[in-house]
Amino acid sequence: MRVLIVDDEPLSRSSLERALGERDDIQALESANDAVGALELLQKKSYDVLLLDINMPEFSGIELADRLNKWRRPIPSIVFVTAHHQHAVAAFEKHAVDYVLKPFSNARIHEALDMAMRRTENERAAQLLKTLPQLEELFSKSAKIAIKTKGRILFVDPADVVTIEAQGNYVLIQRAAGSYLLRESISTMGERLKPYGFIRIHRSVLVNSSFVEEIQPWTTGEYMLRIKGGKEYTVSRTYKSNLKSLARLWIGTDTFGAD
Repeated sequence: MRVLIVDDEPLSRSSLERALGERDDIQALESANDAVGALELLQKKSYDVLLLDINMPEFSGIELADRLNKWRRPIPSIVFVTAHHQHAVAAFEKHAVDYVLKPFSNARIHEALDMAMRRTENERAAQLLKTLPQLEELFSKSAKIAIKTKGRILFVDPADVVTIEAQGNYVLIQRAAGSYLLRESISTMGERLKPYGFIRIHRSVLVNSSFVEEIQPWTTGEYMLRIKGGKEYTVSRTYKSNLKSLARLWIGTDTFGAD
């Protein structure tokens, strides 16, 4: 089989390549570090299976699947490989063969590839009808996070968290009502909360994207970001590219994020 890996994380691409290296039925294996590069390869070559991440620069894996579904020629079987389970329903709606969560085992990847090669387009559609109710249940389950503070463990809905700010060796988790001070690094919080829509806008600030109302560019190359309630933050040049994830469609902003 001919396989194309599409993932913007080098470690993830390497893990997938190692897993596929254990198989003796791989005729061709190529990788792309974003959906744009993948689209260029797909226009030139044919693949049997697409191992596709979801959250990537420029446009997402789901958007790439949308584009492929509109092609008038056969497209690869799609297997989404991502850490973000909340995208599962959307993934299967795009007729993905399978959905693999990170971190994954090699055995799980082999299982997904075997399934991808066995099923025809009609069989994948039938599997979709069986699987969708289970995915909808998964999607609707609580996504609360557990926070240990002052000897207690509190369960907080990440949708209620507005910002997280570094304060020395601690972080301040700010909700619309109340806040919590934890001994944790801002980098660790950023990685753990990325699946919940948090973006880093400064070396000391994470913002819940659902609370962002407005951004304005400054002549310095930085941005001003305003959240609900009117509070403003500076988006540093280092992190301004993260603003792209605030919206799926940008109109009249072709040079957004350019230096």
